Amino acid sequence: MSHKNFVKKYLSDESLDRIAESIGEIEKKTSGELRVCIKKKKGLLEKNKPSRELAHKEFLKLNMHKTRDRTGVLLLIIFEDREFEIIADAGINEKIGEDLWSNISSKMKEHFSKEEYLEGIQFALGRIGEVLIREFKVKDNDTDELSNEVIIG
Repeated sequence: MSHKNFVKKYLSDESLDRIAESIGEIEKKTSGELRVCIKKKKGLLEKNKPSRELAHKEFLKLNMHKTRDRTGVLLLIIFEDREFEIIADAGINEKIGEDLWSNISSKMKEHFSKEEYLEGIQFALGRIGEVLIREFKVKDNDTDELSNEVIIG
């Protein structure tokens, strides 16, 4: 199984397409930007680093901090290490408390424990989307600043 093909163990191509479509639908209704990044496992030099630190690094690597209103949200999933993180930019963190991300993570964990990976991701995107749509209205001149495709690394 190649490095990039590991994801097929968890999500089909159709599932990845559905995730990208969900992101696109959410982003039509908000000025927020969502990304999903999936990794097989932590790299050799990342083994002892907390997943939160890795998610923040990925957030910066994907230029999510460069959105117009600082309203990017990253969902990072590291399958073999059974870890995931939700990272939001400054514009969102000013309005949204950490407890929301913890609640979403808890429910996601329930889905993942039953090997319901697509359902867990879709649940998380749905809840994040609800908050973004409510708190960060779409603007007249809004553009889709970042790709909706799932990043597999």
